[in-house]
Amino acid sequence: MKHEHLHLPLYLSVAERCSYLPGRMSRSLFIDPDKHMDTRIYSQLIRKGFRRSGRMVYRPYCEHCRQCLAVRVPVEHFRPARRFRRVLRLNRDLRVIPRNALFAQEHYALYQRYMDSRHAGGSMADSSPGDYSDFLIAGWCDTHFLEIRQQEQLMAVAVTDQVLDGLSAVYTFFEPEQPRRSLGTFSILAQIDLCRQLGLPYLYLGYWIRDSDKMRYKADFRPLQVFTQDEWQEFASGEEIGVPELHL
Repeated sequence: MKHEHLHLPLYLSVAERCSYLPGRMSRSLFIDPDKHMDTRIYSQLIRKGFRRSGRMVYRPYCEHCRQCLAVRVPVEHFRPARRFRRVLRLNRDLRVIPRNALFAQEHYALYQRYMDSRHAGGSMADSSPGDYSDFLIAGWCDTHFLEIRQQEQLMAVAVTDQVLDGLSAVYTFFEPEQPRRSLGTFSILAQIDLCRQLGLPYLYLGYWIRDSDKMRYKADFRPLQVFTQDEWQEFASGEEIGVPELHL
């Protein structure tokens, strides 16, 4: 795939409390949200470790920390481990239905239940419909809401961007009263399967953070490629993923 050179101004955010590592501050490099953006440009940026939150395309850039590492699954080589096969068996009764990225009251109600259960008191709790849409949808992006249903009951929604060489898992929310099903894990497996159906080589999983309990699970999807030292490096099953040294 031919890569074009991008010339986009980058801005550095103000420091704020890190959401993942206690006692640390975080900053991000971001693209001016008023600049033209489309799937072609975003595809190049995501290959450089960026991702999006709403219309904002960003990459962590913290002065004293390099723990946020972009990761992706090369789907051709992924084989589900035993516990993943168990998750698939537990959820054989579920259907995955791609929908357009539009506001739906049913989705929003599930999102609120999920936030109340998992992130009560957090920065995204008590989100209005406008906040919800601004967080998940960008008009320039090829986004789908993957509905995961048991018959007619909505169990999960995986918000997924399609880029030129894969899918990007933007955010997933699911029924908090169904912990046995491991719906978050099932959603990733469903997106890997969709990549295969579409003939796309990668599922981008956002940022893996070694010392964050919330993000550690991503290292279980092996083989895993990690964007570090300005290139993608592959880590096979059983290999320890390291955090690059920070040179000040």
